[in-house]
Amino acid sequence: MSVASSTADLLQTPLHALHLELGARMVPFAGYAMPVQYPMGLMQEHLHTRAAAGLFDVSHMGQLRLVGTDAASAFETLMPVDVVDLPVGKQRYGLLLNDAGGIIDDLMFVNRGDDLFVIVNGACKDGDLAHIEATIGKLCHVDAQFDRALLALQGPKAVTALQRLLPGVEKLVFMTGAAFDWAGADLFITRSGYTGEDGFEISLPADHADAFARALLAQPEVKPVGLGARNSLRLEAGLCLYGQDIDATTTPVEAGLNWAMQKVRRTGGARAGGFPGAERVLAQLDGTEPLARKRVGLVALERVPVREHVEIQSLNGSTIGEVTSGLLGPSANKPIAMGYVSAEQSAVGTRLQAMVRGKAVPMEVAAMPFVPNRYYRG
Repeated sequence: MSVASSTADLLQTPLHALHLELGARMVPFAGYAMPVQYPMGLMQEHLHTRAAAGLFDVSHMGQLRLVGTDAASAFETLMPVDVVDLPVGKQRYGLLLNDAGGIIDDLMFVNRGDDLFVIVNGACKDGDLAHIEATIGKLCHVDAQFDRALLALQGPKAVTALQRLLPGVEKLVFMTGAAFDWAGADLFITRSGYTGEDGFEISLPADHADAFARALLAQPEVKPVGLGARNSLRLEAGLCLYGQDIDATTTPVEAGLNWAMQKVRRTGGARAGGFPGAERVLAQLDGTEPLARKRVGLVALERVPVREHVEIQSLNGSTIGEVTSGLLGPSANKPIAMGYVSAEQSAVGTRLQAMVRGKAVPMEVAAMPFVPNRYYRG
């Protein structure tokens, strides 16, 4: 079956025609036809983003507004995260949990003053919308904006390129957001992204996406980048991919996302608990429920890429876990991976082995990120 016929029944982002014009190789992703790479190739796209600025189409992701005086307190009941005290203009990472403390989805949200602006994963957006409406829909108005486009401009020269189009955007710092106007279109921009680099995520009306993307691509720093390099960039940054590194069977503590749960929601905090799975998650945080497994960074000690679903063994050959993401890191210049191993084998420096096509590849538990983060904090 040709790619054309296999992607014909997929949804298209507002930049679909532009991707084809730029020579992108399109693949199915989260129900959409998405660009996996352009003629420059995955390796060069990755390195260009680390050196200059890469433009990503992430319009498959879901955008929501939660509106009403009780929106923050209502949203906080769904997550182990401080929503109520988030200042206006600030963004935070959040985790929707199920009753077992498993992660339904990870997301970003911004307090915009008159609403909470939420960005969820593309493959989860319909389920997330249904879940949010069913649980807090009576407490606040849930406004799905799935028709808006979303672009990510990432890399150390992203700010240089973007401020030519939008003077003042350089005043944003990491995890803050503000509204902008471009050619009569309402844009909402956060200084954030999922590459470990400085950069921006830009929400805008679908009918302005093509013109705005072309205006960005006309800047000398900017090149188009596909899903392939987005994956290698986020893995080098030690960031989880939903459905791969975290899912409904993983708790935030197993996933090593303790940093995302503020003190106010933990045992002894002013608004401790009160979220789905709180008893289990707080017990794991407090150490009263020992962890069976933990997410770790892994580096192969031979130049052999170790990919997802590969079995991880202790040195004596017993199975202790599995790789969830892995590849040859273009900037790290070595095979890197993330996966889950038994808690007693999770310390940095622990030697393990991965079974790649029947051969034991020596690995070592490593600190993450694999490449230093370069977020702009002002």
